[in-house]
Amino acid sequence: MKNLFILMLPLVVAVSGCSSNTESTKGSEDTEIVENLPAEGFDVANSSPEAIKIADDVMNAMGGRKNWDNLRGISWNFFGNRKLFWDKWTGDVRIKYLKEDREAIININTDQGRVMLKGEEITQPDSLNKYLRQAKGAWINDSYWLCMPFKLKDSGVTLQFIDSDTTQDGREAYLLSLRFKDVGFTPENYYEIWVDAETKLISQWAYYKQETQDDPNFIMPWREYKDFNGVMLSGNRGEREITEIQRHDSFPETFFNDFSPVGI
Repeated sequence: MKNLFILMLPLVVAVSGCSSNTESTKGSEDTEIVENLPAEGFDVANSSPEAIKIADDVMNAMGGRKNWDNLRGISWNFFGNRKLFWDKWTGDVRIKYLKEDREAIININTDQGRVMLKGEEITQPDSLNKYLRQAKGAWINDSYWLCMPFKLKDSGVTLQFIDSDTTQDGREAYLLSLRFKDVGFTPENYYEIWVDAETKLISQWAYYKQETQDDPNFIMPWREYKDFNGVMLSGNRGEREITEIQRHDSFPETFFNDFSPVGI
């Protein structure tokens, strides 16, 4: 498992906090209900109704579609390798590499951005494109480790209910499978996830680099969920931990425009 923490995990790359898969209605007592509609391109036809229902239960347990869409931004430290700041509403991402002198600013919807390497800005087009692709790959990977429970009905995803099961620590759970088509950098990946039968939170996942593998590359828990003003996030992955998770309701005006230090 020496390559465990640099895996490029599949994630829909055109993501907005104000997504189109939100619909408001009124309940019987005039209470607003926000449906967790699938993203355009979600494989409804080949996804099982049981799995779709469980995915909606997960979204509700995580705080609900409305709270997720209203969350402007998140920052986190990915296993001591990178610090990321993501503006969900604009697609802007700023990445500080913690083990080398590199920083990147990229819009993950347009793939445009800037890169600083060893105190010098990269301007040569081929080199800049290479480093921007690496930055986008880092965001794809690192945000999936943090936000996967909100991504179960994303574009390109096929979701299936496998069976009732128990996690490695003996908790009752529903076992789902995730397959991907034409999304992210590694659509050949395959996942199995365990949804806790009581809390409806994801409690464990298994990653397969190729679906044809007999055994997963790893199985890890999802533990210690915390409430970030209405949105639940977990950083504990057993062997490793995502740290410095922070909610952002705004960013400084220049934060995604240049590399000037801005304390947030």
